[in-house]
Amino acid sequence: MQAKELARLIDHALLKPLQTESELLSGCAQAAKWGVFSVCVRPCEVARATRELNGTVVSVGTVIGFPQGGHHPGIKRAEAVQALADGAVELDMVANLGKIRERAWNNLLDEVAPILELTRGRGRLLKVILETAMLSDEEKIGACEALGRLGVDFVKTSTGYGDGGATVADVGLLRRASPPKVGVKASGGIRTLEQAMAMIEAGATRLGTASTGTLLASAGAGTS
Repeated sequence: MQAKELARLIDHALLKPLQTESELLSGCAQAAKWGVFSVCVRPCEVARATRELNGTVVSVGTVIGFPQGGHHPGIKRAEAVQALADGAVELDMVANLGKIRERAWNNLLDEVAPILELTRGRGRLLKVILETAMLSDEEKIGACEALGRLGVDFVKTSTGYGDGGATVADVGLLRRASPPKVGVKASGGIRTLEQAMAMIEAGATRLGTASTGTLLASAGAGTS
């Protein structure tokens, strides 16, 4: 895979809790130079990133209910409303992990459906984060099946702030458990080109990483 092709599969993560504005702007500039698909920024920085990346090929995404997923559904919806108003074109929403462990699929869908309605109404995308390292295979499969019936755009492995990140096994499981129209985003701990390519081979259609420069340099891109 050419570096330019790989770049278009990457959501460049700019989510560090101590990130400053200058670091955000530097990250956006790098993302534009690399030609990645998007940056994933903190909700408070969506509007700034959107202005900074206007006129480039890079989209702006953000996180909802991040990183634990335990926010009240109304708060998640309010976050989504604000993020979309600020210019986000993709939302990465952390599911209520306790409801997944309970296999309370109706509760899971009750919190996801209103946000999916918001994104669909604006031509935007919704990814649902499952934090796969913390769930059993049966719980992951059940969540993918429920979210697939609802029609979310992506299921995503991890926040990068949980007990573990993406694995090839989990990416393959999410791919097999989801309808073909649902994408799979591998995120969390992807730091080498070898890891990235293994995730893609397993079925990932998007990668979330803060190590974008390293990956693209290894794929032959100039990243200075």
